[in-house]
Amino acid sequence: MSFRISLSGMNAASADLNITSNNIANVNTTGFKESRAEFGDVFAASAYGLSKNAIGAGVRLQAVAQQFGQGNIDFTGKNLDLAINGQGFFTLSDGGAMVYSRAGNFGADKDGYVVNASGQRLQVYLPNAAGNGFDTGRLSDLQLSIGDSAPQATTTVTVQSNLPADASAPALTPFAPGDPDTYNRTTSLTVYDSLGAAHSQSLYFVKTANPNEWQVYTYIEGTAVGGAQTLQYSDTGTLTSPSPGQIALPAYTPPTGAAAMNITLDLGNSTQYGETFSLSSLTQDGYTTGRLTGIDVTADGVVQARYTNGVSTALGQVAMTNFANPQGLQPLGDNGWSETSESGQPRRGQAGTSEFGAIQGGALESSNVDLTAQLVNMITAQRNFQANAQMIQTQDQVTQTVINIR
Repeated sequence: MSFRISLSGMNAASADLNITSNNIANVNTTGFKESRAEFGDVFAASAYGLSKNAIGAGVRLQAVAQQFGQGNIDFTGKNLDLAINGQGFFTLSDGGAMVYSRAGNFGADKDGYVVNASGQRLQVYLPNAAGNGFDTGRLSDLQLSIGDSAPQATTTVTVQSNLPADASAPALTPFAPGDPDTYNRTTSLTVYDSLGAAHSQSLYFVKTANPNEWQVYTYIEGTAVGGAQTLQYSDTGTLTSPSPGQIALPAYTPPTGAAAMNITLDLGNSTQYGETFSLSSLTQDGYTTGRLTGIDVTADGVVQARYTNGVSTALGQVAMTNFANPQGLQPLGDNGWSETSESGQPRRGQAGTSEFGAIQGGALESSNVDLTAQLVNMITAQRNFQANAQMIQTQDQVTQTVINIR
């Protein structure tokens, strides 16, 4: 009996050493969670229970419990490296089977899908049809857009300017864009048609003989778009007509084959003060075709594609998963786990909410193994093994003494 008790102790110490060895081996494994040996004592109970002087029958390994503590966040600068700062798991698809992981070292495959080193695809919530959120009821593979960003035709030109109150009407008439003596001020900007082609739009401001009255002429690529548009200011310098300061210009058909451009001038913030002309802001809402320049991931897991035209498009939101009992998950290797009856049903959600941590883009979560603690545990397990081995040797000596009795 004593031999078996000591043997169980040696087996327990050996299991502890194996677990410690596995922890140390994975000290640099991204997203690795250390394990802990949990032991239970053994009693040989009978149908009538235990007597008060019963002796235990040794020890056994009850469980290898994984510890899902937070690992350090190491910044890498790679856009598709993701780390979870808090609770939750990345949701991955392995040929349709769901896998859960804390390792966020992702990349793109030949088809543009975001995958880990095992080829498992990162799951996201796609943008909804309305474009104001994400479809959280359906998981989808995250695929990076590799095509160009579509252009957008200019529809509004916003002018925030100040016209001099003491300006005089030009000496020469009628207005001619090629003769600076027929207008007071001019400014220009670039606008875009539906095919993304750039066009130069010029605005000419002409003071009339009437008090506080101006005219603005619009030309695109040297072609007049409508006639003179009258601007009337009050004696305090604010624009009174047109109200609320928006002028719908006639359609301009570009020679590129694009659709007709219908542009509205917004002069609602223009003023007539002082003695100088100033231009605070001159903007338009169109843009040309864009090429993909990079991927950004926000703290709430929104994956955005950035393009050369300044457009940022949401490709999806990282789908997070948590469990009532993460220690009940089944390890699959390669930093992955699968759900079991002990883990409970997966609870899905979005990063940054009450049950899920924030996403840190350009970073990875390192292993949560404390190397110093593991080395101390290794020494302890080694001493336990030696003590049980010494116990077997002592029992052998006692047995040999009994055998040698004459």
